[in-house]
Amino acid sequence: MKNLEQHLSEYAKYHRDQKNIYTHYVGIPLIVFSVFCLLSKPAYLVNVPVLGAMIVSPALFVWAIGNAFYVKLDVKLGAVMTVLTGAMVYFAYPIAQLDLGPWLYVSLGIFIAGWALQFIGHHFEGKKPAFVDDIMGLAIGPLFVLAELSFELGLRHSLKEEIERRSGPVK
Repeated sequence: MKNLEQHLSEYAKYHRDQKNIYTHYVGIPLIVFSVFCLLSKPAYLVNVPVLGAMIVSPALFVWAIGNAFYVKLDVKLGAVMTVLTGAMVYFAYPIAQLDLGPWLYVSLGIFIAGWALQFIGHHFEGKKPAFVDDIMGLAIGPLFVLAELSFELGLRHSLKEEIERRSGPVK
C-alpha cells in the first residue's frame, strides 16, 4: 500500500497550478458533501446499546471506511478529516429528509456545481483530473485539499517539501 507522501505526490502531479488548487478547495468539499447527501436518504433509526438511538445510513458506512483509510495514512490529517466529514454527514441528514424531488435536486445540484469547479480548475491547469489515470484520486482528493490548506497555514513543512520534490512546485 502507498504511504501518504506517495498518494499525495501522485495526486499533486495533476495539480501544480494555484488556480486549480483553489477551485478544488470549494469543488471537492461540495462533491463529498453531495455524496453524503445522496447516501443519507436510506436512513434507519437504530438503538445501539452503548450509544443509544442512532441514525444509520450508507453515508455513515462510507464516512467510517473513508476516515479509517485517512487515519491509517496520517493520524493528524485523518483526525481533522474525520471531524470535517463528520460535520458533512450531520448536515446531509436534513437534506436527506426532504421529499424525493427536492432531495435529488439539491444533492445533484451540489454535485454538479462541485464537478463544474473541478473542470474549470483543470482547464486552468491544462491537465486532466487525476482520477482519470488512477481511480484512487477520488479518495485522495479530499485529503489533498486538507494537506494544501495545512501548507497555507504554515503547517506540515516536511510533507510539503517532499510533495514538491516529487511533483514540482505550485505555480
